[in-house]
Amino acid sequence: MSAKRRFRHVIRIGPVQVATYYDGRGREKHTAACTAPRCGFSADYDSRAAAELAARTHRCPVR
Repeated sequence: MSAKRRFRHVIRIGPVQVATYYDGRGREKHTAACTAPRCGFSADYDSRAAAELAARTHRCPVR
């Protein structure tokens, strides 16, 4: 059974969206994902600051 993620506090930094969610164990996690077609960048982080830093420094190879 897969857990359904509920994203909250979603912001956009350039082509990257940053959001907060709770993982299956109830821990707060943060994700950064590029929305550009065919880019494929996404990563999960333990801190919001790390996810926002990844979004700010992401250099999309498709753009």
